[in-house]
Order: sequence, then C-alpha cells, then structure tokens
Amino acid sequence: MNTVNRLKNKVVVSVQAMPNEPLYNCIPAMIKSVVKGGAGGLRVAGVRDVKDAKKITDIPVIGITKPDVIPANFKEIVYITPTLDDVIKLVDANADIIAFDATQRKRKNSLPEMIKYIHINKKIAMADISTFEEGIEAEKLGADILSTTLAGYTLESQNSPAGPDFELLEKLVKAVKIPVFLEGRIWTTEDVKHAFELGAHSVVIGSAITRPQLITKRFVGAIR
Repeated sequence: MNTVNRLKNKVVVSVQAMPNEPLYNCIPAMIKSVVKGGAGGLRVAGVRDVKDAKKITDIPVIGITKPDVIPANFKEIVYITPTLDDVIKLVDANADIIAFDATQRKRKNSLPEMIKYIHINKKIAMADISTFEEGIEAEKLGADILSTTLAGYTLESQNSPAGPDFELLEKLVKAVKIPVFLEGRIWTTEDVKHAFELGAHSVVIGSAITRPQLITKRFVGAIR
C-alpha cells in the first residue's frame, strides 16, 4: 500500500475533459502543469489519459472510465467505471488505483467481482460513494480507499450540501479503518485545510483547477 501512503496529506488533481470540450486534446499539458504545481496524484478518465499520465510522471495515477457524454439521468445510473470490462481496461493501461462507482445502484457486474479483479492484478481499489451506508458496505467488500466523489450526485444523496460534504467525510473517518478521500465541489484553500483537519487522507480537486469554463462561469456569475 505504498502508493496510498504516498498520497497521505496530498492534493490529487482530477485532470479531465469531455471529448466535446476545447481542452480534450490538451490533457498532457494540463498534467504537466499540475505536476509542476505540486499535485501529489492524478485522477484521469480513460485508457488514453491513463497511459499519457504514466508516461509523464511517476506520481500515483487514479484511473476511471466514464461515457463521452454524461446522460441526463446520471443520478439514477452507474457510469463511473461501471463494468468489469472497464476495470480490465484500466488495469491493462497500468493505472495505480482503479476508482469505480460503489453505490448500491443496479449494475452489470458485482462490486466483489470488480474488487477481486483489481486485487488479483495488484492494483488498489477506490470506492466512489455517495452515502455513509455505501462507504461502510464498500469497506466490508474489500475496498482499499473510500472517496466522497458521488455525494450529491445520486438520488440517495440529494440532501448533500452545495459545497464539500464535510459531514460525510467526518462520519466516515470515524467509522472506517481505510483511508477516506474528500472529493466534490472543493473551490477554496479553506476547503482543503478543513478536509485535512477532519482527517481526510487526501483531497481530490477537479473543476477548480482544470475546468476553465466552470472557473470563468463562477466569476462571471458573481457580477450578475
């Protein structure tokens, strides 16, 4: 678990862009930029970006898969690394950590089946959850890491706050023995500091660093 230890008290940057976005073909440049800025790890989507990340840096790479277009009913379905086939692709691409939807929604392959394959191939299983109950169950099933990635993005977690779900983080940190990452709606340095004060192992930041259209939208919105 040396990879997990390397991420202790580090900021992981989610470097992602959809195929219809201007920066989709600029992922390697963004990776180089955030690594230069001190990122302790990366979270990237798809085989192409996992392979590129592994060529660019030796910091831990979290790999996921997701559809080219997020469906309108995303709160109802599993779409982050949804199947065993997706896990296999990420393992073959040499992602250090495989992150997957660990909610209790309907899926093609069972969570134990996916976690078993990850472990057989000596990779680390990261469970993206949206509720406390999902986190407890994911630990029981053998996940190595929990992440609050999906809090607020499922029907079961619609009461999640508009900002980072610090309450969920704190409850999980006190209840489980595996590392808990805070991810989702993190926009300020104060958010990061508070997460570590509550016991987060790592903090994953995406939009606030690597999504210029959303960063711009926030500033423009502030003057309206």
